Amino acid sequence: MYIEAVPNRNSRPTILLRQGWREGKKVRKRTLANLTQWPSQKVEALRRVLQDDSLVSPQSLFVIDESLPHGAVEAVLGTMRNIHLDTLIASKPCPERNLVMAMVAEQLIHSCSKLGATRLWHTTTLAHQLGVADADEDDLYNALDWLLARQARIEKKLAKRHLCPGAQVLYDVTSSYYEGHTCSLACFGHNRDHKRGKTSIVYGIITDQQGRPIALEVYPGNTSDPTTVPKQVEKLRKRFDLQQVVLVGDRGSLTQTQIDTLKQYPGLGWISALRFEAIRKLADQNCLPASLFESSLLAEITSVDFPDERLIACFNPLLAEERKRKRLELLEATEQDLDKIVKEVDRRTRTPLSPADIGKKVGKVLYRYKVAKHFKIKIDAEGFDYKRRVESIEQESELDGIYVIRTSEPESSLSAADTVRGYKNLALVEQLFRTLKGIDIRVRPIRHRLENRVRAHIFLCMLAYYVEWHMRRALAPLLFDDEQLPENRTTRDPVGPAYPSASAKRKKTVRLTPDGLPIHSFETLLAALGTRCQNRCRLASDPNAPPFYLFTEPNRFQQRAFELLGVLFPVNGNCNSKKT
Repeated sequence: MYIEAVPNRNSRPTILLRQGWREGKKVRKRTLANLTQWPSQKVEALRRVLQDDSLVSPQSLFVIDESLPHGAVEAVLGTMRNIHLDTLIASKPCPERNLVMAMVAEQLIHSCSKLGATRLWHTTTLAHQLGVADADEDDLYNALDWLLARQARIEKKLAKRHLCPGAQVLYDVTSSYYEGHTCSLACFGHNRDHKRGKTSIVYGIITDQQGRPIALEVYPGNTSDPTTVPKQVEKLRKRFDLQQVVLVGDRGSLTQTQIDTLKQYPGLGWISALRFEAIRKLADQNCLPASLFESSLLAEITSVDFPDERLIACFNPLLAEERKRKRLELLEATEQDLDKIVKEVDRRTRTPLSPADIGKKVGKVLYRYKVAKHFKIKIDAEGFDYKRRVESIEQESELDGIYVIRTSEPESSLSAADTVRGYKNLALVEQLFRTLKGIDIRVRPIRHRLENRVRAHIFLCMLAYYVEWHMRRALAPLLFDDEQLPENRTTRDPVGPAYPSASAKRKKTVRLTPDGLPIHSFETLLAALGTRCQNRCRLASDPNAPPFYLFTEPNRFQQRAFELLGVLFPVNGNCNSKKT
């Protein structure tokens, strides 16, 4: 008897148990049973029995005591070793360095509190890989203190790696809300997270031109953006020894006062943008005539108000349409609410509203939509009335889509187009902030009460993003990220809208790589790698025998991910690591 698989056109093969014999020179056979519905492992077992093979149950050989997700740990730790994060943190091995490495990796795999980290890293192989299985939360707090003391040295190493004289340095400021009231850094200020009634903590980050984080500074929540700039300048010039550098900051950070301060440092250049009031003044001086953008969406202009500076005026038609639409929606929404107040005033004849009460109601509406300058309000004893300021609206609409970039760099070293591109690179810092606050790293909620621990926690999150930045660049073919974007940033139209590459469009449409692998987000990719497990096994016949480990064989997707990362992974039956 034997098992035969019979092809069945487009359907699965038919599995038959047959008996064969010979009659003279002819071979006869007959079907004894149809095994198509049997599981494949059961069919294979019967095949081996018919071939007189000895069958042994896996359970009679060994049992699996524990199975832990390992693939994501391999990917993160492998990347950290490839970028030499360990030597960046400390040149020599020590327990504190292992704990910091573990916290950075855990921030990417399972973002949680430090107490939670001591629990969750036992649900993967992370604790075993870094030898921190016995660490408790007090050990982690001590490691944070140790990391904070080394922050200046780590930042200096990062600057040496990624910054050179004359390079563009991106700088921006953000804030995160704080739960609690015991930290001295937590103050009421401009809350960018829109959490009413919550204090916040401000921090500014310096990155290189490609968005890699270099240095971080934490400030109280009531610190204004411009006041953080002088300290960053001192850090660049004294700590990093960069006498020639171009600082790129938004108009909220690099105000006129700060630019006047930057001019005192020879060799220090800057790129920023003008506020609307300054652009309005340029328009009044006829520096922005209607014919300026007839032939090009970008033009250099001059003004006596900005001596020794280059001004690059840009016009974006899509931005103009968007601002027009948004302004119209805000005006209509304001009028709807104001009409309600008018009707209420007319209706309340028995107990009329006082001018003060009307003013409070009107003030709330105008504050909500931020278009008070476009309305003329009349409140008196006779009632309440309003109307649009048509001239104000038309005057503002004239500048829709226009923005002006300012720089101290001469045209010989930085063209007008590259100046605009340099300013738009601040989007990379915004992406950093979104990643820190979003689903990948989650800098918030900030669970620490002591000032030094808060500073160390945010710096730890910055190091986690440094690792993620390198992982995203390497894994771009498997992610929804546009892998051609870094190159396109340096060559695309500096003013026109940015369009995704053909490969990025294909990813979003097909959601498969050209070789048929699924496209992931960074979070789901780590989850997919995590299905590769480390299994602790022992012999069933000898319970006292030492355990041994077997790893789940990587599937095709995992092999491709490890190949892109350049990560080594252990292979069963071989104690050495093998590169895919």
